[in-house]
Amino acid sequence: MTEYTEEEQRILAYLRDSVSRGERYVRSKTIGEAIGLTAKQVGSRLPQLAEEADEVEIEKWGRARSTTWRVSQG
Repeated sequence: MTEYTEEEQRILAYLRDSVSRGERYVRSKTIGEAIGLTAKQVGSRLPQLAEEADEVEIEKWGRARSTTWRVSQG
């Protein structure tokens, strides 16, 4: 099992909660504001979490002014 940092655990907890409420698309800024990190801190961890996380599936979905991530149950 992968060992996650405290920040990564907070990001994953937020994503699991969002998916359970039916939210499918998120931005780093929104996650960061909710858990007390910057958008840059979140955005730099999401690609790695997309590769490693089993409990949620994270996919880079679109890019306008900031990247949108599609999240679904793992």
